[in-house]
Amino acid sequence: MVDARHDPVARAADLLAGRRIAVITGAGLSTDSGIPDYRGPASPARTPMTYQQFVGDAVFRQRYWARNHLGWRRMDAARPNPGHRALARLEHAGVVSGVITQNVDLLHTKAGARRVIDLHGTYARVCCLGCQALISRMTLAEQLEAANPGFAEQVCGTTGIEVAPDADAVVTDTARFRMLDCAACGGMLKPDIVYFGETVPPDRVAAAFDLVETAQALLVAGSSLTVMSGLRFVRRAAKNGVPVVIVNRGATRGDDLALLRIDAGCSETLSALADRLTTGAK
Repeated sequence: MVDARHDPVARAADLLAGRRIAVITGAGLSTDSGIPDYRGPASPARTPMTYQQFVGDAVFRQRYWARNHLGWRRMDAARPNPGHRALARLEHAGVVSGVITQNVDLLHTKAGARRVIDLHGTYARVCCLGCQALISRMTLAEQLEAANPGFAEQVCGTTGIEVAPDADAVVTDTARFRMLDCAACGGMLKPDIVYFGETVPPDRVAAAFDLVETAQALLVAGSSLTVMSGLRFVRRAAKNGVPVVIVNRGATRGDDLALLRIDAGCSETLSALADRLTTGAK
């Protein structure tokens, strides 16, 4: 691994300059947009709901929908930070070939990125596990509001809601919340998000591997690479002899595969890196 103690951004720019870069991002990139991460050094312990809990236990499912009903609007209101905008700028300059994100917050798209693989889905859609129908989260929100009038105001008012990276609001009084089933077939509704214990759709995995295979460098930003869904792409890049640069606060599972790791925040580091890499870029 390259010693990054002396001007790490310059060293990263030297490694990445002139190469077509694929990017992997995680929750650490979105913390400056007000969305907390799961595993950052200052993050509280979180236990995300698993797919098995969601489909197998009506109480867990009711709790999730009640909390998501409060949390999804906070995520929808989040705006891209300088890190998202820096990556979009690099893509527009022809430096970045695409982004694989583990986040569900759509902030890369909001920042203007064109080629984004939402590996774990997005908060903005809901799917039926029965008939596979898709509806927008806004449409379901309107239906849930009608079914649960005044719920948000009764539970937590309008401020002070802590929201996890999967749009799960941290509230406990959910027993009165009324869930809804699919209007088309009566099936179970689920956010179009890949839960812990669930498999990423094969077409997304294939698209992500294709992006990595055609890249000449891999940049990881804001991910601890704890879950295999992201780490496997780093392993593939390293196996192919492609240089890997990691920007993250704290250690990651991919550190031994990286030529350079920068222990710093994503916003300032990516902004400075974009300034260097777009100088003279076409």
